[in-house]
Amino acid sequence: MSLLELHHVGYRVGDTPILQDVNLKIDKQEWVTIAGPSGSGKSTLVRIIASLLSKTSGELQFAGQPIESYDPIAYRRRVSYAFQQPTLFGETVADNLAFPYQIRQAPFDQQRAVTALEYVGLGEADLTKHVTDLSGGQRQRIALLRNVMIYPEVLILDEVTAGLDAENKTFVWNMIQHFNQDDHLTIIAITHDQSEIESAKRLVTIENGQIVGGVQ
Repeated sequence: MSLLELHHVGYRVGDTPILQDVNLKIDKQEWVTIAGPSGSGKSTLVRIIASLLSKTSGELQFAGQPIESYDPIAYRRRVSYAFQQPTLFGETVADNLAFPYQIRQAPFDQQRAVTALEYVGLGEADLTKHVTDLSGGQRQRIALLRNVMIYPEVLILDEVTAGLDAENKTFVWNMIQHFNQDDHLTIIAITHDQSEIESAKRLVTIENGQIVGGVQ
């Protein structure tokens, strides 16, 4: 049984179809790259998987159960969504990395935060750095770390390297590789980057709201 299964999933706004008859299975610890033209339905698809949008037809199962059977908040802790433009809050890096613990009423694991920061080229001293003093690449790294301070099972990435320079792209993708291989996260990543498409472990292509390649 696959971790995620979509059967004939569709999404429409009024009379306008955005997704049509999407069938897709994703196994635990897979890294699936989703590509296609702008407006093809990529972001709509992953937002449905992340329970940020509700499909208008078809069936979506997670771990063998219909998505409707899960409490939405509990589900989003297991299936985490990282936006293209990172949004940090609070005043410091520590405020952001502590947030996943606060909403679970759990103590902040500062040593885990320090280890995570060191993995992406930052360090313990950066915990007290004000978020307004971070570069765009650093903000993206902190936003991604916040998503995995308490590990989800699935991490969805919506063009998270868009606009980053080569050095920061390398930091981000090395981090995601670590999440996938060492921490066993399932990765679903949207990209327009040709190098990421060419190196994809499994590429799913969407055009006009339909999957045209990569189904297995």
